[in-house]
Amino acid sequence: MLSAVTVSAPQRTYRVHPAWWVAAVTFLALVGAAAFRAVPGVLIDPLRAEFGWSVSTISAAVAINMALYGLTAPFAAALMERFGIRRVVMAALLVVALGSGLTVFMTASWQLVLLWGVLVGLGAGAMALSLVATVTGRWFVARRGLVSGILTAGGAAGQLVFLPLVAWIDSEWGWRAASLGTTAAALAVLPLVAWLLRDRPRDLGVVPYGGTAADDVDPVRTGAARAAVQGLVLAARSRPFWLLAGGFFICGMSTNGLVQPHFIPAAHDHGMPVTTAAGLLAVVGLFDIAGTIFSGWLTDRIDPRVLLLAYYGLRGLSLFALPTLFGPDLHVSMIAFIVFYGLDWVATVPPTLALCREHFGARAPVIFGWVFASHQLGSAVAAFGGGVIRDVTGSYDLAWFLAGGLCMVAAVASISIRRNLPPPAATALPADPEEAAAAQAHG
Repeated sequence: MLSAVTVSAPQRTYRVHPAWWVAAVTFLALVGAAAFRAVPGVLIDPLRAEFGWSVSTISAAVAINMALYGLTAPFAAALMERFGIRRVVMAALLVVALGSGLTVFMTASWQLVLLWGVLVGLGAGAMALSLVATVTGRWFVARRGLVSGILTAGGAAGQLVFLPLVAWIDSEWGWRAASLGTTAAALAVLPLVAWLLRDRPRDLGVVPYGGTAADDVDPVRTGAARAAVQGLVLAARSRPFWLLAGGFFICGMSTNGLVQPHFIPAAHDHGMPVTTAAGLLAVVGLFDIAGTIFSGWLTDRIDPRVLLLAYYGLRGLSLFALPTLFGPDLHVSMIAFIVFYGLDWVATVPPTLALCREHFGARAPVIFGWVFASHQLGSAVAAFGGGVIRDVTGSYDLAWFLAGGLCMVAAVASISIRRNLPPPAATALPADPEEAAAAQAHG
């Protein structure tokens, strides 16, 4: 049984609660990991020019990165329970730095797959939503939703905000300098993680922000990985899970998988400078923050199925229009597309999480981890498929049209999910993710 820990020693007082410093360094770790994940879209053309690799070959490495990023997430929490948050995050940053730094020595495409795909995918996956859920669950009782929203949006936006810097470094000093720059970004966060990131409030003699000593529960040292697999087996029997996972698969295809790595080379195909295209994706990242927070506010007030219908449907329409917006010059219509796509980028997360909570109760955190994994598998399919379409047809147009059509499918699937209100009292979602793990282990 998980038991609450009573802190008998006097509580230390701080001018700023340590939970906020933990959240701040977590944010920096997520941004550091996101730095290298921003690189592929900028460096596709330089790698093609130097090594003669096809877009399909380079996209294969991106696809493996995205797939491992998603598949690692459901198990990363188990590692944090077993070894602690700080150790896992430091190890993950080192793996990301190693994968990005060694690319400057590569001479064959398999090395790109190993370094860019496998190492960076595993390292970044260990700092995905599992890190956000673990930090907010352990360190916050009050403001938990706000902090988790900021960390989630920051991690997603970081991948895009880095793009102009990476593109500028590439244009000035080449792609190797850009890769080493992202290695430096990951390494720069390491001292702060070692200094400020602590596993639990009790380590600093405090209680969680807005909580009591009873909220600082003992970790689950065993069985977390088994619980993740059991959650998938349970969810696979449920129609809502497949509809949510299918919608999120398409969400990943139409954002991280297609737009993030292929928008810049597609724009360059039409004569737009790489730095301009990278700047546009950075704007997507900025509006992504506002869109995600606003979507969370809407989810509290509007049927989440209706929100997903709108998000996916409007996204599909915008992708149908995108091929006509490309050109050497920047027009208002393209700016409008960028602003909308930024607002819609991960706006699907709050309503999807709400529907997971509604249908799966205490198991929702674990099952949402698998839904997120489907998102990244969709990203992998589109990252590779977009490159193949470009190589075969000489254009990305078919990729945009296919993604737009699939978004319409996701819209229909989302609105067809049945409601399950009110949820049974026995499966109401605990406020703390570790309470959810306890309920799952003993329920």
